[in-house]
Amino acid sequence: QVQLVESGGGLVQAGGSLRLSCAASGRTFTPHAMGWFRQAPGKEREFVAGIRWSTSSTYYADFVKGRFTISRDIAKNTIYLQMNSLKPEDTAVYYCAARSNYWGGVPTYRDPYDYWGQGTQVTVSS
Repeated sequence: QVQLVESGGGLVQAGGSLRLSCAASGRTFTPHAMGWFRQAPGKEREFVAGIRWSTSSTYYADFVKGRFTISRDIAKNTIYLQMNSLKPEDTAVYYCAARSNYWGGVPTYRDPYDYWGQGTQVTVSS
């Protein structure tokens, strides 16, 4: 079994920065891809950013391009989401997800992901 544990959420003012971490633990695990999603109250969970493990190719939702950066540390089995220039509309619970088997790219929607973290709250005040 694989566990994903997020950390780094919190309260920040608009224009500020946060860095989220997601560590994968459990059985020996080399994912095909990992990603970040977010869910605001009353809204669907949406894709934020993803990274292909073997190549470190990255993909971003349009609304975070230029502000957020996803990265990975293979030795630590951890991904990060550096979030800069935060806006109140970025307020949400952020979830880490992992796709274990080959997909062909980085999935940008929920279904292909096998494992999910418990989520970490990010609140951006205006």
